[in-house]
Order: sequence, then structure tokens, then C-alpha cells
Amino acid sequence: MDWRNFARQMASMARDLLAEHTLDSTLERISRTAVELVDGCDASGILVLRGDRVSSLAPTEQLVADSDRLQERLREGPCFDAARPDRAERVFRIPDFTAVPERWTSFVPRCRELGVGSMMGFLLYTREEELGALNMYSRRPGMFTEDSETAGWLLASHAAVAFSTARADAQLQDAIATRHLIGEAMGILMGRHRVTEDQAFDILRTRSQRTNTKLREVARQVCETGGPRR
Repeated sequence: MDWRNFARQMASMARDLLAEHTLDSTLERISRTAVELVDGCDASGILVLRGDRVSSLAPTEQLVADSDRLQERLREGPCFDAARPDRAERVFRIPDFTAVPERWTSFVPRCRELGVGSMMGFLLYTREEELGALNMYSRRPGMFTEDSETAGWLLASHAAVAFSTARADAQLQDAIATRHLIGEAMGILMGRHRVTEDQAFDILRTRSQRTNTKLREVARQVCETGGPRR
């Protein structure tokens, strides 16, 4: 492996990730970069685990999403384990799907049927949080070496910071948009019903509780229709 060239590409990737404007585009860039930079990687994606439910983010191919669903259904697999916060291991590798599996004995033969020859999973984490797993797939057995694992781990370390930053940015933008929407809805209610700011907010809150609807959605309905009625 040409580590000097890899270092240059990693530096370029770090700049590119900072230039992305949305969480989705950041994750897609991470997945594409894994395919471009890690020797043997044919497909990549990010698995996020919430309880026992899996979300497959930014898969470069359907193969990735199919593997994620399979791991969710079987409750086992390297990426599934890498994304679990209670696991001490942060890197998982299956070098050869044609060999008799020592781990994940249900997952390996079924994933082989999807066309996977070898795979790796890397925990995405920062000092403050664990985010999920960056998963890499090859259609050929024996393609992921120790060098591949080192390259994947370096990429995952950069990716975790970018993921965390982009998600925090998205959450902030969402909070600002929600606050603006609620403020606009309160203004409509204050003008329509000649109520105070506190009373307008109480109308929104009561409607949200009675209908089991998020406050933001109630505010959106008010902005679109002028309701709800008092």
C-alpha cells in the first residue's frame, strides 16, 4: 500500500467532508471515499443501530442494505456488533466468506449468498458519542488485509468526526427551523384570536397533547390553514 499517497487522499477527503452542506451528502461522501481509498472495497455504507433496529445510511450499492437487513434479522454480524455500544471491539473483519465461519455462523453463509466475499466493520465514534458502524464489502474472498484494516480504521476515525459535526449541524438547523415555525404559528393565532403570546403557545401545546402530534407539526398546520380553532 502506498501510504504517502493514501495520506494525501485522506487530507483531500477531510477538506471535502468539511465542504459538504448536509448530513446526507456527508455520509454519501464517506461511503464513496471508502470504495475509492480502501484496497479491495467494492461497496460501503453506514449502519446505525437504535435498540435492535438497523438504519442503513448512504449505501453505495443494494448489497450493503441487504447485508444490513440480514444482520438486523439475525441479530448478528460484524457491522451489527461494531455498532453496539456495549461491545469492546471496534473493528471486525471476515476475510473469507468461503471458509467455515468461527463467528456469526448464521450470518456468514446467508451473506455469501448475497455475493459477499469478505467484509469489515468499523465503529464510528468520537470522545462524546458512538454513532454507528462504517461497513466495507468485497465480492472476492481474501481481499481485506491488515493494511486494508488500517486504512479503513483511519478513514473511519475521520468519518466519525465529520458525521458527528454534520449531525450536530443538522440538529441545530432543525431546531432553528422549528423555533421559527412555532413563532410564525403563534403570530397567526395571536392575530386571529387576539390572545397573548403565552396563550397562543398554550393553544399549540394543548392541540399537540390532545392529538398526540408533535408541536412542530401542529405549528405547520396552523401556518398552512390558520387553525386550530380554540
